[in-house]
Amino acid sequence: MRKLYGAGTARAVTAALAAAVLGLALTACGGDDDGSDKKNTGSGAVSSATPAGERQPQQKDDGEGAPEQPVDALATVKGSNGFEFTVTRAERDDGGFLTLTGTVRNTSGKSQAPPVQWNGQETQVKRTGRSFAGMTLVDKTDKKRYYVLRDTDGFPLTTTGLTAFADGQSVDFFAQFPAPPKETGSVDLQIPLMPTATIELS
Repeated sequence: MRKLYGAGTARAVTAALAAAVLGLALTACGGDDDGSDKKNTGSGAVSSATPAGERQPQQKDDGEGAPEQPVDALATVKGSNGFEFTVTRAERDDGGFLTLTGTVRNTSGKSQAPPVQWNGQETQVKRTGRSFAGMTLVDKTDKKRYYVLRDTDGFPLTTTGLTAFADGQSVDFFAQFPAPPKETGSVDLQIPLMPTATIELS
């Protein structure tokens, strides 16, 4: 009985080994195909990704070096106080508004607070803290000046609550104005304590 049992066991083991070898062979063939596909996919992903050294610089940084000027900048305004405005968009919308967006950067070499002159003089504006409510746009063609819009509570539709800028720090800003007539192709941006800059309108 033991001999028969041992022979049966040997045959069973041999059959199991044969099945395992066959299974491994099939798996190996499938593995080559899958591995090839994965390798190709991975290679494609790497080649399509932008290398870290070629990525576009961020507008905000930690003060270590100035970011490159955006390619689509409409105007750059540099003040003697060390602040630098970069306007990147000036867009009309269907509601009759014109919205400016961009960044302001401290290039003075030291930490400093935004000038109070940027705020404007109204009581409601002063309650919002430091802001860009003092900005104006001048349409020289129609001889009109446009101020930052206010909401129903008198608060300005612009970036508010500004705090001190560290050296090299930049922040995004927006300011919303009444839109000049469609035939007006450009306006002058006036920021207190900063030079005037001409902006082309989209």
